[in-house]
Amino acid sequence: MTVRTRYAPSPTGIPHLGNLRTALFDYLLARHFGGQFVLRIEDTDQTRYSPEAVGGLIESLRWLGIEHDEGPDVGGPYAPYTQSERLDLYRAAAERLLAQGDAYECWCSSQRLDEVRADQQRRKVPPGYDRRCRDEAGQAAARKEAEDEGRGCVVRFKTPLAGEVAFADAIHGVTMFNLATLDDFVMLKSDGFPTYHLAYIVDDEAMKITHVLRGDEWIPSAPRHMLIYRALGIEPPVIAHVPRVLGPDGAKLSKRHGATSVFEYRDQGYLPEALFNFLGLVGWSLDDKTEIISKAQFIEHFTLDRVVKSPAVFNVEKLQWMNGVYIREVVPADQLVELFAERLDRDLSPSIPRPIDRGLVARIAPLIRERIKVLAEVPDYCDFFFTDDLHYSVEELLGKAHKNDPSGAKAALEASAGAVGGVATWTHDALEAAFRALAESLGAKAGDLFSLVRVAVTGRRVTPPLFESMEILGKARCEARLRGAIAKLS
Repeated sequence: MTVRTRYAPSPTGIPHLGNLRTALFDYLLARHFGGQFVLRIEDTDQTRYSPEAVGGLIESLRWLGIEHDEGPDVGGPYAPYTQSERLDLYRAAAERLLAQGDAYECWCSSQRLDEVRADQQRRKVPPGYDRRCRDEAGQAAARKEAEDEGRGCVVRFKTPLAGEVAFADAIHGVTMFNLATLDDFVMLKSDGFPTYHLAYIVDDEAMKITHVLRGDEWIPSAPRHMLIYRALGIEPPVIAHVPRVLGPDGAKLSKRHGATSVFEYRDQGYLPEALFNFLGLVGWSLDDKTEIISKAQFIEHFTLDRVVKSPAVFNVEKLQWMNGVYIREVVPADQLVELFAERLDRDLSPSIPRPIDRGLVARIAPLIRERIKVLAEVPDYCDFFFTDDLHYSVEELLGKAHKNDPSGAKAALEASAGAVGGVATWTHDALEAAFRALAESLGAKAGDLFSLVRVAVTGRRVTPPLFESMEILGKARCEARLRGAIAKLS
């Protein structure tokens, strides 16, 4: 059997990371078995459909490195891959079920359905359609009302009133459902569009999908789907309900837990490789210790028996840590230089000349890669290399050590400017030796002097290593900045 999986999102907005995690599992399962991964757009809810969202869905997959083999943008043997272009298939399936007696037309108005639902709530009974149109007399009366009002009908599945239906889940095992608890659900809406219950089954069969992965919030709908499979004579694919994704507080993942859109994480400077790695471990594990896993390793080892049953937690702090590991240890140096340069080009002040000097970035990158966790931090660590227009206050310059001794700070800076002028070999080792000797001659703590010089030279209290930074800046710029700090204190 050739394994075929699919990601079938509704284009209603920016892709949610919880949904993309399921897409990733679909992709990994298909790749593990050498099969195909299909993208299908489920746009049957026309009230919420957003054409722009389709492009966002495709872009999010590509940015993460989840390549689909078939889809609306690349075609394939089972096109079209957009449900609104496949309405004839759903109508044909509905008509077959009607002819078999497994479905019926329901002509009840939305107003009547609301009244039925309100009455059920008052009586505290389970909500559901009261099956008025299931018998001929009720359907005839409802149809007349609908025709008088110019309304159409929906098609409902005729759920057996008693008995049980079994559902086998690749993760949760076999579950028996009591049919008496199910209502007669809608399969085809009055506008001719199907509901999810019918559409996905028809499409999966037509596209030869072998494995269906979806969130475990769909488990209550599984018995309905088993009934449709049986009525249409379709052998169900392997179905696996993957664990839902929760925030650290155990609630459904939402904005309050941080960004939830893949593009928000991209804008914050998370790497696609790190996010791919992180999402792959949200509900799945290789073992009890391995955290950094490459795409190739995921594909090699991914199987459904390693997927957990319990809800998975999306921990932003862990993602940030993992992104830092990728920046420090995984991304090649030349690629990192390009990533840093792109971020600087995007975020540095417009007054700084473009293009950004890649050679300069290549010298800076080794100094900051150990310190940053996301690319958004890059400009804050190194903007002073690209401009001499530094902004800092006297209070920041003096710090705790010189807070009550501005004259002493000024004298130390004057001595520092002189020391810089006397450094013959402009290397960080020579600079550190010169300033340690200066601190000793001034009777000052080396750390206090270094902090003073750091702010004067960089405009910041937290920077890459001071003397390596000064080496890159050069003697003339460092001396000029020290003189500028002296003037500020004057």
